[in-house]
Amino acid sequence: MGNICVITGGGSGMGLEVAKIVGKDMKVILTGRTVAKLDNAIKELNALGIEAEAYPCDVSDQGSVDKLAAYAAGQGIVKVLIHAAGVSPHMASAEQIFAINAVGTIYVDKAFAKVMEAGSVILNVSSMSAYMLPADRVPKQVYKLALGDTEAFLDGAKQILGAVPEQQRNGTAYTISKNFVVWYTERQALAYGKKGIRVVSISPGTFATPMGEIEGEEAASFAKCGALGRVGDPVEIANMMAFMVSDAASYLTGVDILYDGGTIASLNARKEDAN
Repeated sequence: MGNICVITGGGSGMGLEVAKIVGKDMKVILTGRTVAKLDNAIKELNALGIEAEAYPCDVSDQGSVDKLAAYAAGQGIVKVLIHAAGVSPHMASAEQIFAINAVGTIYVDKAFAKVMEAGSVILNVSSMSAYMLPADRVPKQVYKLALGDTEAFLDGAKQILGAVPEQQRNGTAYTISKNFVVWYTERQALAYGKKGIRVVSISPGTFATPMGEIEGEEAASFAKCGALGRVGDPVEIANMMAFMVSDAASYLTGVDILYDGGTIASLNARKEDAN
């Protein structure tokens, strides 16, 4: 059996673009909650000569994720997992955002680490928003609950979000959930390093993807104020993601790559200059 790359949330945007690259060397399994939405992506990949199929999965449902991991392992050697599934502040409620972005990452990473072998890699997709959370507001005591008790972790998150004004709740849920992904990636890298599994994350800035379009001009304005002054093309980040999961990056683990066109650098410089 050959190598397998599983991409959650791979029906469009950067997930689909990276599938076009890694799919040259291995079979791709694209996942989502509704397979019908992935059909066009599969047809596009097949037209490029890439072996690909769709499989239904709700990353916020542990049972669904476990079935995905078992299925993928039955198709070949799971060499790469790219966990790109996630929702933004305009796509769901605060609790749904946290359940999909944060808890979903826990379920996906744990399930796939069980079926992956030495030389494989997990790439979690975070967001530049992770870097917008002040260090003194990072709830690491709540994060640590995720290492042993997912329900307690989710309860702790609900308490934090419940104390936030309703109009700010979705944005806060998104920022904290993506900050958690970066933190959790570091911990998973430590947990699975001796097994030979690399775990890395990438924090995209604003890209011309369906999610980027949903976030609208507010998100685009951040990018335009960044060092490069423009929104990114999905192909640009797909190339970086493909490198990170390749054997060429075999010593890269436990780190996040901020891939935002210098947006966070610009925001930090403005804060410093204003003080």
